[in-house]
Amino acid sequence: MKNKLLSLSLIIITALVISCNQSNSNNQITSNKDSTIAKQKLIKEEPVSYTVDGKNYNGYVAYDSSQADKRPGVLVIPEWWGLTDYPRNRAKQLADLGYIAMAVDMYGDGKIADNPKTAEELATPYYKDPTLAKKMIDVAINKLKTFPQTDTAKIAAIGYCYGGYIVLNAAKLGADLKGVVSFHGDLSGVVPDKKMIKAKILVCHGDSDSFVNPQVAGFKKAMDSAGVGYTFKSYPNATHAFTNPASDENGKKFNMPIRYNAAADTASWNDMKVFFKKIF
Repeated sequence: MKNKLLSLSLIIITALVISCNQSNSNNQITSNKDSTIAKQKLIKEEPVSYTVDGKNYNGYVAYDSSQADKRPGVLVIPEWWGLTDYPRNRAKQLADLGYIAMAVDMYGDGKIADNPKTAEELATPYYKDPTLAKKMIDVAINKLKTFPQTDTAKIAAIGYCYGGYIVLNAAKLGADLKGVVSFHGDLSGVVPDKKMIKAKILVCHGDSDSFVNPQVAGFKKAMDSAGVGYTFKSYPNATHAFTNPASDENGKKFNMPIRYNAAADTASWNDMKVFFKKIF
């Protein structure tokens, strides 16, 4: 009888232990699920407007609203086409990386160009007067700083084609930026002065870029002569506009030597991420 009671007690204890362990396991699973849900990114997109010399500019901001802390800010300067979906998508990618990003309207009223002639007309004032680059970047920096999510001491700018020209010249003219990244950007503009430049500089260039290749030697010589530090990355078989998937269609439509290059796009984006980790 005693043996039967002992066996019964052991069975009950074992059942309780198993039940307890299952309960703890279920709680752990629930806890892990809750943790996963809590860590999901919630990319928020919102328009942003401001005025420069009486003209309205309509930009676009993206950030992870699930992130409570302040984070570095990054301005995104478009190609000469203007504020299309492409720079907006880049802003969302930057938000996914943990930054607050602002795609900048450079032409006013969100104006975009649907052909090279119009794009050239819109971009030409900046090529004629590079100081306009810094003026517009300064205003955009100040606007980005008004967002509570922005770490105002950590702001950078990236630019594509015409946008690369804008960020490089803003940096050369002393814009208050931690760093700038030019993707297949025009390398012309003001002569660099080491005393003025605050930003670190990364140039991401396609070695088959027939537009920019004639400028490379002069750019490097000017930067080296001025003693300005910079990083110059060149990607094999990459033409002008190599980061934009729409380049293939635009190249055919307008008979332009531009083409998307997935390998160079990925490599240059990764180089930008490494660069940001260093400057921030």
